Amino acid sequence: MMQSKKRPVVMVSSTVYGIEELLERIYTILTAFGYDVWMSHKGTLPVSSTNTAFENCINAVEQCDLFLGLITTNYGSGQDGSGLSITHLELKKAIELKKPRWLLAHSNVVFSRRFLRDLGYKTKEDREKLQLWKEAKSISDLKVIEMYEDAILEIEPLDKRVGNWVQEYTTDEEAYLFASSQFSRFQEVEKFLEENFNNPDELKNNIIEKKGSL
Repeated sequence: MMQSKKRPVVMVSSTVYGIEELLERIYTILTAFGYDVWMSHKGTLPVSSTNTAFENCINAVEQCDLFLGLITTNYGSGQDGSGLSITHLELKKAIELKKPRWLLAHSNVVFSRRFLRDLGYKTKEDREKLQLWKEAKSISDLKVIEMYEDAILEIEPLDKRVGNWVQEYTTDEEAYLFASSQFSRFQEVEKFLEENFNNPDELKNNIIEKKGSL
């Protein structure tokens, strides 16, 4: 009999401001699917009192099984010495470790990148010449575009871009639909494995029957 194992851990990485309701819904659906969900907004991220906030977040990326990242219009205020936000560092670590990952990006981020490229600001270095008006509404920081480019693995040749799917969303409903659709499929696989490997005789008979029908 297959021994019971711990629930798969999904880390949800994002800023919080302005998307609290969406995060609540994502947390609810993922836990309903049977995942152990690590989300700073809900206080479920493992925290050690001997680590900094940055260290706790990076450790969580290293330890999680699956990574769900949201690139929103808000870059986040917590930034390290490099000027990168915690959320950005989490994304870069997930990519470095080749974690199974699913990524969402708000349409304002995607459009802003496309618009600036049309104006001739095609790279991060080009965008350093620009400064956002402090009351800008579309995005809070040009670094959200850098996050998106990291997510799509822009620096890699096209044939080397593995795991670079980033789903664009405009409404909370679109983001929720993507998250629920993708992670419900993992639940189906998990259920199949548990049901069949907990009853190996039935699995064997099913295989024999299928072979006989070929």
